[in-house]
Amino acid sequence: MENAASGLFAGIDFGGTKVAAVIADAHGNIVAEGVIPTLAEEGPAQAAERTCRLLDDLCLQHSCEILAIGIGLPGLVDRDAGAIVFLPNLPPQWSGFHIAEAFASHSHRPVSLLNDARMAALGEYTFGNAGGSQDMLFVTVGTGIGGGLVLDGHLRLGAFGAAGEVGHHTILPDGAPCSCGSRGCLETLVSGPALAAAGRDLMRAGRAPRLSELVAGDPAKVTATRMAAAARNGDQAVADAIRVAAEYLGVGIANAVSITAVRTVVIGGGLSVLGDLLLEPVRRVVKERVRMFPSEVVQISCSTLLEKSGALGGVALAVEEYKRAASNTSA
Repeated sequence: MENAASGLFAGIDFGGTKVAAVIADAHGNIVAEGVIPTLAEEGPAQAAERTCRLLDDLCLQHSCEILAIGIGLPGLVDRDAGAIVFLPNLPPQWSGFHIAEAFASHSHRPVSLLNDARMAALGEYTFGNAGGSQDMLFVTVGTGIGGGLVLDGHLRLGAFGAAGEVGHHTILPDGAPCSCGSRGCLETLVSGPALAAAGRDLMRAGRAPRLSELVAGDPAKVTATRMAAAARNGDQAVADAIRVAAEYLGVGIANAVSITAVRTVVIGGGLSVLGDLLLEPVRRVVKERVRMFPSEVVQISCSTLLEKSGALGGVALAVEEYKRAASNTSA
């Protein structure tokens, strides 16, 4: 097998609306990248075929070849079978599809699968803001909350590959129903949609004049980015809504830190654009609530890879699996 250190690898990040692909070396240096719409309603076979064509086009444009492919999917996957088990935000026909086989038959390259949040955690740990730590909690906050857990230098997957699902532990026992079937999960309190809903409520109540200006009075245009801008320009009620969400996130992270004793926490996803508006309350709450060991050792920061953490995690996964296969071949 070719030396992984001198080869290129592909990372694919499947989402509900788009598929992002990168081709990079084993150090995470990106050679090529592209994005296509998922068009999930057309089914997984069509999505896989179009993504394979995207990889072919990128390889042709940049005169390169790949050694292996890592794919992240937003739900449960059977890594051994290379199949999708359940993707809650994609149509039912995606379940059971052997996506690794579809990619391998086209590319004739080894293909590995992982949940997208765990894959993003691997990307952040390998190429991002982990700072050489042997442990890391990655929390991605966007449409929902996902996460990944690195302990002793290894990404931990647990049963069903679900270790690190910080968005689905209970914060309010009698809280709002969650998409997972439980109630009062962290995800019901902190997410892009939850924060945008709070912003729309403030607009309707006449308590967010700056936000109203930024969205030209259209509640459908409220986003975390525009709420951050409004908060920084004098909308105190909007700033308070962001702070409350951030404090809930801090409680969830403090719980996870207390259980796992990680010293590095990285926050990614769409809400990471809030920057210090998010980080300062989270850091304060974690410092207040982590009491079993010195909370000063816990470093909390936002992702440096931003939207590329997932696809670069696919590269890290492909490199890892390629090296493992090479080691087994030479043994």
